[in-house]
Amino acid sequence: MDELAEELGRSPELFPYALDLPGDSVAFIRLNRSEYERASFLDARLLTRQSSQRAYSWTRLAAAIEAAGLTERCGFIFHIGHVGSTLLSRLIGAHGAVFSLREPMILRTFAQLGDEGAPPHAWPDFSARLRFGVKLLSRTFETRQLAVVKTTSFVSELAAELVSRASMPKAVAMFVSPESYIATILGGPNSRQEAKLLAPARLRRLHRRIGAEVWQLADLSEGEVLALAWACEMSALAQAAACSGGRICRVDFDHFLADPATFLMSVLRHFDVPAAAPDVRAILAGPDMRRYSKAPEHAYDAALRRDVLNQARALYAAEIRRGLAWLDRAAARFAPVHHAVALAQ
Repeated sequence: MDELAEELGRSPELFPYALDLPGDSVAFIRLNRSEYERASFLDARLLTRQSSQRAYSWTRLAAAIEAAGLTERCGFIFHIGHVGSTLLSRLIGAHGAVFSLREPMILRTFAQLGDEGAPPHAWPDFSARLRFGVKLLSRTFETRQLAVVKTTSFVSELAAELVSRASMPKAVAMFVSPESYIATILGGPNSRQEAKLLAPARLRRLHRRIGAEVWQLADLSEGEVLALAWACEMSALAQAAACSGGRICRVDFDHFLADPATFLMSVLRHFDVPAAAPDVRAILAGPDMRRYSKAPEHAYDAALRRDVLNQARALYAAEIRRGLAWLDRAAARFAPVHHAVALAQ
């Protein structure tokens, strides 16, 4: 066994940071356990002046993965964005039997390749390379741990393929109702700007799912664009749920916040984590429920979120109504949107 295979098999310290498509290679950086725990995003925000990257060709990497005997053994958290997925990832990661990874950039790249319709010619073995990527993300620091990967929202485009794998991974699908989602996005200037940037890709993805080009962004109000965003991401989750064999656990974040102990216990047990009521109480008594999960230096809790939502509902009631009306019409016309609405009920 060569040095790379030995290191890959020893721990997840050598992290597959990025896919280099022109170079047909994968760039790795080193992360210790505490760096994984702190990271809200396993992407460019990890890098510092001290970071050192090393690239390995897919040919060498595939041989090393096989030599190390790496296997697929992980779970996933899929979500529609701004629905508490980072919080849930941190909470379950506080249990010693879970190793949480948040938004690895390599999965985003795989999803973006798929969104282009087909892998480029340099990537004839897309499925095989995705399999190798999942094996790399399945490594843990302790043998008792299960790696649970919290993806970026648009990686849900790959969710059906990921949950259909022979390893039969379990997953969580996180969402909120359409009304709550639209109010959430309207309640934050940054989230509104992000939604505008993502809108063209979401429209393209939804059109592909329903098999027709029906809408143009220029004809839609902001509330309607946000309803379209919800429909796009939720229909991807509905598609995954339909082929998961019951291995996807649905979590409405608003319901979670109303009874976090019950939902956290359910999620841990869904992932076959041996959790007891004292474990859940200890996790919820920690700092995560009182800070903003993506930026833990900032205080944030359920009460503050509720205030933000209620303010958005008061300020943007007309836009919320427009969005919900658009969603009703779309669900009546197109089965994927209907299935998305049904998943949230």
